[in-house]
This record gives sequence, structure tokens and C-alpha cells, in this order.
Amino acid sequence: MVMLSGLPGVGKSYFAQELAIALDAVLVSVDPIEDAMLRAGLPMSFETGVAAYEVGATVAAMQLRNDHKVIVDAANYVQAGRAVWLKTAELANVPFMAIELVCADSQLHRSRLEGRRRGLQQYPEPTWNDVLRRANEAEEWTCPRLVLDTVDDVSVLVEAALAYLAI
Repeated sequence: MVMLSGLPGVGKSYFAQELAIALDAVLVSVDPIEDAMLRAGLPMSFETGVAAYEVGATVAAMQLRNDHKVIVDAANYVQAGRAVWLKTAELANVPFMAIELVCADSQLHRSRLEGRRRGLQQYPEPTWNDVLRRANEAEEWTCPRLVLDTVDDVSVLVEAALAYLAI
């Protein structure tokens, strides 16, 4: 199980797709799950966000039990979110690896955020101010991780991730 982490707009989802292809892995992305929950009529709330993580973890656990590799695409900038995925990997008795994605170029980061169109119907895209707030809320890491700067080309990032994962 590979958990991705990073602020909105750094390029996690694009990287996640490319890594999933390279690993022939199942991709579990939390934002579309939460969007589906909102489309079903659930209110946007902290609880709905937590539920989206739990639904994603359930899907991931099922795939892990079927011997599939799983890539998790979620912000995971606080420990509680990371703990969901670590617990899922532990219960499935599979290795857990973490990759944090950052974008050292704030102008590039902001332009990616403001230019993205993910096709989500109810889940609102965060603003730059939301990203800055989340950056201030980010919690320290308690587990090893690979940190990749998405200023680099995605092929370089995938190659570094594959080397880190030793696959």
C-alpha cells in the first residue's frame, strides 16, 4: 500500500495515476468518493470528510485482500488521515509506504490549483487561501516517507518512487 500526501494542487492525482499505471495498482482517490457522498445528499462536513476516508479505506482493504497493490490519493496532511491508511495496511498485513508530494514553486503550485478541472460535481475546489490554511495545519510526520518535488517532470518522480518502493 502506497499512501500519497500533499496539499491540494501540488499534482498528487496526476502523479497517482502515473504511479498506479507503472505499478499496475488500484488507485483509491478520496475526493471523488466525497463528491459522490455529497451528490447523494449528505451535507459537507468534517464527518463527511472522515467518512470518505473510511469508505476509501474499506475499498483499499478489499483490494489488498485480493492481492492488488493500492495507491491512495488524499491530502493526508494531518496524522489522523495518515493513521487510517496505516491501520488499513496493518490489518491487511501488507507493507505501508508513504510519499509526500510538495511543489517548491509557489507560483506553479497556485496556477495548478487555480487551473485544475477535475470534473467533481459537488465537492468544491479549494482556494489558494484554503491551501495556505491547510499548510499551517499540517502535522509533523511520525513515519518514514519519500518527499518528491512536483516541479520535476512526472516521469522523473515515478522513477524515484519506484526506486524508493524497490519495485
